[in-house]
This record gives sequence, C-alpha cells and structure tokens, in this order.
Amino acid sequence: MDPLQIDSNFESPSKKAEKLDKYQQWVFSATFINYAMAHWTRKSYTNVKVQLMQLGVSPLTLTAMDSGFMFTYAFGSFITGQLGDRLSPVGVVGVGLLGSTICLLLIIFGASTSIIHNVAICSSWFLTCQLLHGAFQATGGPVNTAIMGNWFSSKGRGLIFGLWTCHQYIGDIVAAIASGYILHAGYDWRLCIVIPALVNGAWAFVNFLEVPNKPSDVGLSKAEEENGSSRITTSDQNKAVVVIQERPEAVGFLQAFMLPNVLNYAIAFGFFKLVNYAMFFQLPVILSSHFSPSTSNIISSLYSVGMMPGGVVCGWVSDLYGGKRACVIATFMGILCPLLLIFALYMDVIPVTLLLALLALMGCLVGGPNNIITSAVAADLADDPSIKGNNKALGTVTGIINGSGSVTAALGQLAIPILYNWGKEAEVGYRYVWYFLIVCTIVGTSLLGSRITKELYGDAEGASLLNQTQRRGGYESISTNEKV
Repeated sequence: MDPLQIDSNFESPSKKAEKLDKYQQWVFSATFINYAMAHWTRKSYTNVKVQLMQLGVSPLTLTAMDSGFMFTYAFGSFITGQLGDRLSPVGVVGVGLLGSTICLLLIIFGASTSIIHNVAICSSWFLTCQLLHGAFQATGGPVNTAIMGNWFSSKGRGLIFGLWTCHQYIGDIVAAIASGYILHAGYDWRLCIVIPALVNGAWAFVNFLEVPNKPSDVGLSKAEEENGSSRITTSDQNKAVVVIQERPEAVGFLQAFMLPNVLNYAIAFGFFKLVNYAMFFQLPVILSSHFSPSTSNIISSLYSVGMMPGGVVCGWVSDLYGGKRACVIATFMGILCPLLLIFALYMDVIPVTLLLALLALMGCLVGGPNNIITSAVAADLADDPSIKGNNKALGTVTGIINGSGSVTAALGQLAIPILYNWGKEAEVGYRYVWYFLIVCTIVGTSLLGSRITKELYGDAEGASLLNQTQRRGGYESISTNEKV
C-alpha cells in the first residue's frame, strides 16, 4: 500500500511524544494498581484464616481452598493470556476485578450466615468461592503484562518492568497493614475482606472507562512499533507519512509453548513460585504460634517488603553479569538455600530483630527471580525470531509461564500439610516444610542448568547475543535476530 500523506494540522511529533509519555505514565499506574488490587484481595483472605477456623472452617478446608485457588489460577492463566491477545485486554482485566469482588463477598456471606455452621455445605461453599476467585484472579498477570507490552517498546523495557513488578508486593503490604490495623483496633474481622473487595470492584470501572488498550486507541503509536501497527515518520516540516503495516495475528498456544526455553522457564518458575506461595500462605499461620494474629500479619509483611525491590536488584545484578539472567537467578537461589536451612533448624529461637532482617532478605532473593521470569524474560521469550517479534505473543507466553508455575505450586502446596503433620508428630514443627522448600529451590535452579551453561561457556552465537544484550542495557529485550 502507498504511504498516506497527512496534513500539517496534525499534532507535531513533539506534542505526540508528550501525549504518549503521559498515557504511558497513566497505563503504568493503572496496570500497577490492577495487580496491586489483585494481591490485596488475595491476601485479605489469607490474613483472616485464624478467624475462619475459630468460626468452624476446618484447616483441611482452608488448605483445599489454597490449592484449589492455585489450580484454577493456573489453568485460568492459560486461557486469559490467550483472551488478552485476542480481545480487549482492559475489558478482560475489568471482568477479572469484578469477579474477584463477587467471590470475596460470597465468602463473607458464607461466614456471616448459617452456611458456616452447616457441615454438609460449609466446605463446598468456601471451596467453590475460592475456585472461582482463582479463575478471575488469573487475568492479573498475563493480561496486564500484555497491556504493558502494547505501550512500552523493547528499549528500556527491562528497568520499566523491573519497577512495575513491585505492584504485587505493594498489594501484599497494604493487605497486611490494613488487616493488622483492623484486627488490632478491634473492628469486625470481615472488614479485612469487605473493604478491598469494594475498592477492587470500583477500580474495575476505572479500567472499563479510562484505560486504553494500546496507543492507537488514542491516536498514537509507540516510539518503536513491534506489533505491526501504523508507524509515523516525517518527510519534512509540514508533512508526515504513515506507513500502514499488516497487523500480525495472535500466536497460538502450542506455537508459544514450543518457543525456545519457554518450557524450562515455566517449570522452573513453578518451583520458585511454590517457595513464594508457601511463604505467602503459611507465614501468618507459622508466626501466629509465637505472636498475636495482628502482629503476625505485620511481621509477615516484611517478607513482601523484601520482595518489592527484588526485581530491580535482580536487573542491576544482571547488568553486572553481562545480561546472564539464568546465572543471576542461580546466584539468588544459591544464597536463599542456607537461609531456609536456618529457618528449618532455628525458627523457634531466632531473635525478633534477626527474624525481621532474614524475612526481608529472603523476600528479595525470592522476589528477584520471580519478577525477572514473569516480566523481562517472558518479554524476551515472546520476541523469538520464529514469530518475528510478534507482540501478540506476550500475553500467551506470560500466561504459559504463570499457569505452569501455578500448577507446580498447587501440587507442591498439597504436600505442606502432610509434611507439617510429620513434623508435629516428630515435635519439630515446620522443619520438614522448610526442608521441602530447599529441595524445590535446588530443583528449580537445576532446570535452568543448560541455559546457565550456555551463558557461562556458550558458543560464538551465545557470546554475540550476550554482548548485544549488555550494550543495550541490562535485562531488556534482546534482538529478534538471536534466540533467547
């Protein structure tokens, strides 16, 4: 198609750049809040487990709710990633937020009526609510990542995504602090769930009404078009040329799954996510044997505080390693293992000050690899040359990594109550659980062994790729002329 000539009454390139910058800031903030809200609502239930047990919900039911949530979250990620690449991603996110609100209110309804005292339906009610909640929450990771991919080109993406991934930890921290305040002040514990549920539902409508899916929705284009949309260039001071390019179709699930290194990263992420979720779900319960429920929630938030800078730190260390991401992950996990061993052997006698410091450090060590895999690495994998950098693969690839990780984490979560019972019988508490997390850390790192070897001793192609990555600034996207 011949280029189209555009009149000079169009906005100047500088004004378009300024407008694009403002929209990018808004989209960054909106999607950041989307994911933070997802974690606030998710964590709000975790923080009132003790109260639910006091009302009659059995520990077995709560464990089934945790595992069920992760299973539906996992399989939902495969689906929502595809939906985000094919439909309006903002619409998909908005539906997910509203669905989460409904599920949480249904949990409160069950806890506030005779349902909780009815043995026949109590477990089924709460488990069903949490299963549906997991499916709606699955829109968070893949689809918000796809929206970010629509707005931010590969240049500088590493640092942007590293900062963006702090969203989940902000949500966790807000949940812990809000729940701690509500419980400490003596308010009804149900407010720990009702407040985030209502805020979450209101924010869904902000997405529907105010968040654009992509720059072209507001008459703009990215500085670097990678998804095949129109590209604006200037021919002189008074004219602009729009080159219309064919928009690629969304990549299929199997095609995305077969991209190089997607499978290894997906399974490895599952073991790392299992470690994260074991801490996420179990820390308040573990700490409650030594502290009050409100204090336990506050202390457990130190783990999330540590996770928050993990992605940024991981990106900075990746620069020092010359862009060797798998090596960075292995380094972080290697430091984590002895800390888990310390918790296994000395959890009951660790001084409070040291406990807080270790939780923050462990959060950073777990958060870094989790952040880098689900953001910058996922974006790099979606840039594989076999799909010519098709940006419509990003939601699907992120969904595969998130989904596969959640399946592995959910399966592993089933072992935790068994290991705890063994430890209780042996009078060692959660020691066997900590040992289990050490094994998961080692196995996950081992799955990246081939990639680590290539980064350390790779062939000329690998060396060229790493040099190029280092020149372009840390762990941002690599060129599509090279394989990840």
